[in-house]
Amino acid sequence: MLDLLTPGASATRAGRTRDTRRISQDPQLSLEYSAQNRAIVGKQRGSQYEVVVRYAVTTHLPADATEAEVRRTRDTARGRAHALAASFAAYTEHNHFHRVRLHHPARMLGIRRLDRGDLMSVPELAAIAHLPVDAEIPGIERAGAKAVAPPPGIAVPGPEVKPLGVADTGHARPIGLRVPDARHHLHVLGATGSGKSTLLGNLILDDADAGRGVVLIDPKGDLVTDVLSRLPAQAADRVVLFDADSRQRPPCLNPLEGGETDREVDNLVSIFRRVYSAFWGPRTDDLMRAACLTLRAQDGVPTLADLPKLLTSEAFRARITAGLSDPVLAGFWEWYDELTDSSRSQVISPLMNKLRAFLLRPFVKDAIAGGRSTVDLNEVLNEGGICLVRIPKGSLGDETTRLVGSLVVARTWQATTGRARVPQRERPDASLVIDECHNFLNLPYPIEDMLAEARGFRLAMTLAHQHLGQLPRELKEGISTNARSKIFFNASPEDARELARHTAPRLSEHDLAHLGVYHVAARLVAHGAETEPFTMTTTPMRPAVPGRAKEIRAALRKSGPSPSRPAGATAPPSRPTRDRKTDPRRARL
Repeated sequence: MLDLLTPGASATRAGRTRDTRRISQDPQLSLEYSAQNRAIVGKQRGSQYEVVVRYAVTTHLPADATEAEVRRTRDTARGRAHALAASFAAYTEHNHFHRVRLHHPARMLGIRRLDRGDLMSVPELAAIAHLPVDAEIPGIERAGAKAVAPPPGIAVPGPEVKPLGVADTGHARPIGLRVPDARHHLHVLGATGSGKSTLLGNLILDDADAGRGVVLIDPKGDLVTDVLSRLPAQAADRVVLFDADSRQRPPCLNPLEGGETDREVDNLVSIFRRVYSAFWGPRTDDLMRAACLTLRAQDGVPTLADLPKLLTSEAFRARITAGLSDPVLAGFWEWYDELTDSSRSQVISPLMNKLRAFLLRPFVKDAIAGGRSTVDLNEVLNEGGICLVRIPKGSLGDETTRLVGSLVVARTWQATTGRARVPQRERPDASLVIDECHNFLNLPYPIEDMLAEARGFRLAMTLAHQHLGQLPRELKEGISTNARSKIFFNASPEDARELARHTAPRLSEHDLAHLGVYHVAARLVAHGAETEPFTMTTTPMRPAVPGRAKEIRAALRKSGPSPSRPAGATAPPSRPTRDRKTDPRRARL
């Protein structure tokens, strides 16, 4: 019986002889055995370390979890553990790990007792000292950007602190930006779908809750819809809504009304020139400037709808130009009247085709050229108003969207500079949030001067866009220098190389290019000084209130064409005839 179970030396010798004969006859098998023998000898020559690798995968479950949920979660955790072990398969060669299930994992991991370990050489030990870096190994999800803790000076959301997100490493504390620090302006860069609109929505809702004035320009439309559905009910009477897709008549913001004549005309002509830069010449610029100055000189309320009539109707032109006292303007129209019909048509056609494309849209005609302004952006900024400009490009077209948004920015800037008459300590904080900002910063001022002056007037500007290629060189340099707080979502490798100048050495261009969704790299201003860069995750907006957007829109329809003033308030007199000393809004300001 024992001979059957344990063959003697002759049987063993015979079996070894058969193996040797088989190896000698198969060259490939002979090479494999030779390689194994060399590996054994090479490993025995060096130092040996006894190694045991213990690992565990854990998760959290609520106390009332069902048995099915526990079983499903356990299977998921076991699958993760197996995937981790399988990722080292590329390092096995002649050796491999043998996995053994731990029956008491918590106790075994706690005592760290070395028991029946495997002997490993120094190269083998080095191979398992870190996770595999080979991209070909399946089952391993590569880590993206590294997590960097925020510096101690970063504020926590609360009164006078705007919420931004939550730290993604160490103690998961909330991150905020102080309202005085927000005056140094915020630059937000992020591709579509990275979470940029969620961050902007949280900033706008915080301003609305705190009673700070805010103006939002949204060329996509979804952000305005999200904000409307989350505004508190008591904020409905502070909302001013421009919606290109709404069937209701929008409020009117006349760019030829109010302010200083020269500055308003410069803003208007500059916007048209920059939007139509490829089709705009000096003669078109001269024609539009002279026409706008002439309309501003009349007694009534001028609108952009009067421009085509001024250029094409001889009777209307004669009535408007009859009382001109400026000899330069009078000489211009004398020259214009002396032109032949064909010459006049050639002069005005570059401007007329742009005005027609602009004014033939019902929303634009009502919102920009509908007569007297029914919205006062001074009240919006100074009395906690919420001006939401929803101008999707799909509804208006690219050029018309840029024109409308640029005109709103110009009027907002006019209201901002009007604060110069108020002592600085009495100027309330307000915000201007511009998504796709490169489309709407078309004023005749250098962007660096505009940002520097806005800080003194306590207007915090948030400039958001998708990538650096959208910005002209002057605009890119101005934002890089003067928008001192930076928040970068996932960036392209080309942008990451340039943006890394703001975050190095703590965050490299690799980190900026591998940020996940709702994961950002930030460098904020705290107490007026720039802090070290860090990473965080943005927080989702609060849940939408069912029916809240319809409720606010219904309230706006009841309030009539002037949502920024309470019901029953009379419209202010025309700005050209207003006495600066008796203007009630100037007295309140």
